[in-house]
Amino acid sequence: MRILERVLCAAIAAVAVIAVAAAKPAAPLPELSAVHGTTQLFVDGKPFLVLGGELDNSSASSAAYMKDVWPKLAAMNMNTVLAPVYWEFIEPQEGKFDFRSVDVLIKNARQRNMHVVLLWYGSWKNSMSSYVPAWVKRDDGRFPRAALSDGTTLEFLTANSAANLEADSKAFGALMKHIRTIDGTKHTVIMVQPENEVGMVQDAREHSALANAAFAAAVPAQLTDYLAKNKDRLEPALRAAWAANGFKVGAGWEATFGAGPATDELFNAWTEALYTGKVAAAGKAIYPLPMFANAALIRPGYKPGQYISGGPLPHLFDVWHAAAPALDFLSPDLYFPNFVEWARQYVRPGNPLFIPETGRVNAAEMGANGFWAFGALNAMGFSPYAPEFLSPEEQKVLGAAFGILRALSPQILEAQGTGRLAGIRTPTAFDGKQDLSAQKIGLGRYTFDVHFRAPPPISIGQKEEVDLPGAHGGVILQTGADEFIVAGTGMLVYFGAVDGRQAGIESVWEGRYDKGMWVPGRALNGDETNQGRHLFVPTGTFTVHRVRLYPYR
Repeated sequence: MRILERVLCAAIAAVAVIAVAAAKPAAPLPELSAVHGTTQLFVDGKPFLVLGGELDNSSASSAAYMKDVWPKLAAMNMNTVLAPVYWEFIEPQEGKFDFRSVDVLIKNARQRNMHVVLLWYGSWKNSMSSYVPAWVKRDDGRFPRAALSDGTTLEFLTANSAANLEADSKAFGALMKHIRTIDGTKHTVIMVQPENEVGMVQDAREHSALANAAFAAAVPAQLTDYLAKNKDRLEPALRAAWAANGFKVGAGWEATFGAGPATDELFNAWTEALYTGKVAAAGKAIYPLPMFANAALIRPGYKPGQYISGGPLPHLFDVWHAAAPALDFLSPDLYFPNFVEWARQYVRPGNPLFIPETGRVNAAEMGANGFWAFGALNAMGFSPYAPEFLSPEEQKVLGAAFGILRALSPQILEAQGTGRLAGIRTPTAFDGKQDLSAQKIGLGRYTFDVHFRAPPPISIGQKEEVDLPGAHGGVILQTGADEFIVAGTGMLVYFGAVDGRQAGIESVWEGRYDKGMWVPGRALNGDETNQGRHLFVPTGTFTVHRVRLYPYR
């Protein structure tokens, strides 16, 4: 009897455990959430900073090739990989899907405790349609192409075709259904980018028969209703064009906004955004992960038609927001030297900053850009492009920067939007000229005068400051009334008090964070702080310092 009782008790206990497990709520899906007046990405209910790397276009096409790439990504302290999903791979025959390439990508990411942002290379990649399946490429009657104003047909799909949109949406929906099935509880995949750098090339808008018919028709009420509702907040050029034509509604594109390349681009932005937004909506209806669109940016002096026109660029934000409400935000692919200038343009109410692609500078400059984006603009993520092709030395430098950012992520996330976090970066113009002017920052009751030039040594009679070599950038994070974390590279930091008093250095420790805990290194004093005058953040490397100050008369 006792044996039977023990068996019954064990069975009841097992059932209870199963019931408790069944009752335990699943972790919420990745989502964007407002925190401290800013927007953060939440993964499994916790805020998350994306320290990513976007794979080169072709790397993810081969699992064998990626075997040597994964260790490089992990060594660079990346917590997320941004990876393409190729329409031609997953739907080689219409209606027949093959997700093996996606499965192996997710499997390998999980093995390294990394997350994934999927990039849907569907109808367009850099405006072209090179990743559509062969059955789409070979049937231009059913799947019509875009055309130039002279009638020349281009080898990419028109955004004005219902057949093109339907085929893309079905494939993307199938992808999202598969992700939900294999990853709906694990949340390895945290965001999705439908399409890639969409827009028109060589003309400001496309001129296929379908496009010309749509351009001749009235501007859709969906757009003019949005413009009317947001009239006082529209981009200045768009509002001026609409105002110059009497704020018309129900009229054609040229009658509403005037004739010329700017209106052509507005039309192209509308068609591309509408298409991309509908693809995103089709996927979100199945599995609602955060989704975004990325933009190829504009060189100075270029006009519509000279760049990829109609993409999610700042002067077209209103059109994209009206046409594609399923997209959660718009992002810059930031390769130009004037990183600071462009990044600031993508920080708008309702549009948090996420940088899915960046590069064309050395790893130290990339790291400095990342520190500044997280500290100054409350960025959600930062991702250099093709990190697998950086030299071993460059990978080491970027890994050092990402290692510090990864260790500081809890403190950064807690401080974003609170006024206890600041970012530092030397702005650079498009021509590469860097502004090394000192920057003044206020946090709590202290001021921080950040210099990028060293004062001349008095003993040798030198009078001019000397530029610090290398990259310059970092963050200052307030952790207490008198305590701060200063991290980055290439800075001299002088301290003051906001009430006019002076600020003394009580202590400076170099060190690191390990699993959220501070591990001190050397206590810096004497020559290392110029006899208590300033903190020197070394150049050529990325470091962390804990500073304690005190005010005095």
